[in-house]
Amino acid sequence: MKNQSMLALRGDMQSVQGMQAGHPFLAEDYHIRWSTLTPDHVEADIDKGLEIAEANLEKIRKLDLAGVSYENTFGALEVASEDLGRAWSRLYHLDMVCNHEEQREALNAALPRVTAFNASIPLDDAIWEKLKAFADSAAAKDLDATRKRFVDEQCASFIQSGADLPADQKARMAELESRLSEITQKFSENVLDSTNAWELVIEDESRLAGLPESAKAAAAADAEAKGHEGKWRFTLQYPSMGPVLQYADDDDLRREIWEANGTIGRVGDFDNTALIWEILELRQEKADLLGCQNFADLILARRMACNGQVALKFTEDLHDRIADAFLNDAEELQSWKAEQTGTQPGPMQPWEVSYWAEKRRKAEYDYDEEELRPYFPLPSVMQGMFGIVSKLYNIRIEQRDTGEDIEVWHPECCFYDLFDNATGELLGSFYADWHPRESKRGGAWMNYFETGMPPVNGEPREPHLGLMVGNMTKPIGDKPALMDHREVETIFHEFGHLLHHLLSEVTVKSLSGTNVPWDFVELPSQIMENFCWDRESLDLFARHYETGENIPEELYQKMLAVRNYMSATTFMRQLSQGKLDLELHTNLGRYRGKDLDEVDREILAAYKAKLATQGPTVARSFSHLFSSPTGYAAGYYSYKWAEVLDADAFTRFQAEGILNPETGAAFRESILSKGNSAPADELYHNFMGRAPDQKALLKRSGLA
Repeated sequence: MKNQSMLALRGDMQSVQGMQAGHPFLAEDYHIRWSTLTPDHVEADIDKGLEIAEANLEKIRKLDLAGVSYENTFGALEVASEDLGRAWSRLYHLDMVCNHEEQREALNAALPRVTAFNASIPLDDAIWEKLKAFADSAAAKDLDATRKRFVDEQCASFIQSGADLPADQKARMAELESRLSEITQKFSENVLDSTNAWELVIEDESRLAGLPESAKAAAAADAEAKGHEGKWRFTLQYPSMGPVLQYADDDDLRREIWEANGTIGRVGDFDNTALIWEILELRQEKADLLGCQNFADLILARRMACNGQVALKFTEDLHDRIADAFLNDAEELQSWKAEQTGTQPGPMQPWEVSYWAEKRRKAEYDYDEEELRPYFPLPSVMQGMFGIVSKLYNIRIEQRDTGEDIEVWHPECCFYDLFDNATGELLGSFYADWHPRESKRGGAWMNYFETGMPPVNGEPREPHLGLMVGNMTKPIGDKPALMDHREVETIFHEFGHLLHHLLSEVTVKSLSGTNVPWDFVELPSQIMENFCWDRESLDLFARHYETGENIPEELYQKMLAVRNYMSATTFMRQLSQGKLDLELHTNLGRYRGKDLDEVDREILAAYKAKLATQGPTVARSFSHLFSSPTGYAAGYYSYKWAEVLDADAFTRFQAEGILNPETGAAFRESILSKGNSAPADELYHNFMGRAPDQKALLKRSGLA
């Protein structure tokens, strides 16, 4: 009966398909027709999506309380806005990867209406009345575990969004959501625009002494593409500026790049300072309205940490455990630099740190990171990574030709299908887009366009559709894109997120894949990074682009030896970002009215090495925190929290065999397939047979 009802619900929602004709952003084409998604369609398509969603919600409002069921309340609500969500996800994605003025204007024009609509749903008394009526009914107690969890989660989400507030406070909550959407979008645009506003064209090659040939070649190619033939062009995209800070002998050049990077989100029309304070105040007001002490408590109530104080304590405890090692890192580097230069040890300039750290690493370990690049051509990395997960999870990944049948948003994109080997079923497909462009946001991320469904009562599987995006080293001339090891880890990381989506077997879409607590969502991604260090797995993808040879054993041993070089510094950098985030969202009252850079220094005094020049806060370009109404706000600690989980969980792979299919099957079954269908700590326990232990992370980092 339950399955039949689900099929009926699917059929009912399909009745709106005819309404989608002529609206490309709403089209249910699994292979998205990107060429049709033009700005001139945005207004009409968003309006139609809103119309369809509103019609679906009206059916819920008009229900007789005596006739409520799962299918006509929670089930109907879940799919009510699917068309609107489809249109918005495509538009928002294009804004991230193919940003241009006309499209930006179209998105910003639609943003207030979409935000207001989404915010209105949990504030709608009629809808909330019907949901509560079913949630309190006897029928709700007889639901299967997944649906029961969805009912509980949806009720909690409604309450957290203001469903139980009085009318005047509901109106204010809607205003808050609208304003937050507006100004966080502006924050994101400022970061992109200020990044693109700067370039440095070098004419004198002598200034590039120390730079790897790969970095020089990339800068030359970039300059030529911009009409600066015979010169070298640098930007604030990491593949461009990173090598300069790490290798360039010219101190003035490094300083210029470092100072320019500090202008992102900080100068002129792109200054995010006022936006940050407004975002923080609006988030705190949301918490106040909902009876929470602070925004962190509001956001973390349904996550593993439960509240801001627990997350802060987690961060501070890890800080205390590595503080001595962190200070030792800084002192040793200062002393080494002093020895090399015949000067007295003392605080270094911020643009010196990466440079001298690299010099010391090379001297002490006879290791140059650039030696690894030839072994990480992007095509080989991708194929090897697919080979690893195919063996672990009994899946098959095939690249598809792109063109008329399968369109992409940019010629650099690739498209892949993922199949289950046991059944032959298409589980999902995904796009990959790896190289920087001026129209593309910085960083790396995974997202999805469609959430599929496992087979239900004889109905065929609905495959998932996802994507992963990055800003990695570009190919040069006839050479493939040669990655550094950090970039390889990033690719594996994002693919881990993608697998969490593509391998989900949850029968409620809202609980599927990556829709888990954010301090759990990084487990599948971060555990993938471990395979970038193990010899057995490395040999599947680390092959010289010219000879096909694997990494020589001597070079591999050097790579392992330097893994934990200044690891306390790397560890502390991430802790510092989590600390800044939590302090601002937990103790905002302490910092009101103060200079933002002073606030940064106050909060992070014990988390940063003493430097000769104090740089501006990272907050103004910290997109994780401020480029969406919530995002990673009060949740950046999640990376370290999940690192504890991944380091601990990977010990089972190490004990049973890195590429052991049985261990992989257990991880797929216990974690990847389950989404949010059960509490995160329960899923982890199902895989490990116990609670997580911090020791594994500290040991892996060489700090225990």
